[in-house]
Order: sequence, then structure tokens, then C-alpha cells
Amino acid sequence: MPVWLITAIMLTVSNLFMTFAWYGHLRSMQSKPWIIAALVSWVIALGEYLIQVPANRIGYTQLSLGQLKIMQEVITLAVFVPFSIYVMNQPLKLDYLWAGLCMMGAVFFIFRS
Repeated sequence: MPVWLITAIMLTVSNLFMTFAWYGHLRSMQSKPWIIAALVSWVIALGEYLIQVPANRIGYTQLSLGQLKIMQEVITLAVFVPFSIYVMNQPLKLDYLWAGLCMMGAVFFIFRS
């Protein structure tokens, strides 16, 4: 399996953890004190870091730092949009399309030879 694909898969999994750590408590822990939400989020974020750090180390063997960053940002948007719609019950906005198009431009510029 190519390094970029291994990296992308690992970053996607780590981003799922981080999205739940950052935003999941807004739905599921509203009645809890913020310190409890923070502690739960830190535990979830540990899982994210245990996947994200090796993913970046693997990716950095063949990708530049800029390429890794843009890959992460694209993955973040790709994970966040379905999360916000299906988990947080937020409306689908056309702004996500515009953001995605801007990201495609970033991908083009950072990955071109």
C-alpha cells in the first residue's frame, strides 16, 4: 500500500477521534460541568494522538510537511461535514462546498511538482 494512502487512512481515523473529542461533548455532555467534558475529551484525544503521530511520521518519509498539513486539512473537512450533519444535526450549507473548492486549490498548489 502506498505511503500516502496509509497516511491518509491513519489521519482519517485520528481525525474521527479528534472531531468527537472537540465537538462530541457539545451534544452528549451539555448537562455536565466543563471539567468533566474536558477530561473525557482528553482521553479521546489521546487515542487521536496515538494514531496521528505515527501517521505523520510515516507520511513524512515521502511527503513534505506542507503536503502532510494540507492532507490533514482536507481530511478534517471531509470528516467534519458528515459529523456536523449526522451527529450534531446541523444543516448542510453551501459554504462547505466553497470551502472544499478552496481546499482543492490548496491541494493542487501544494502537491504540484
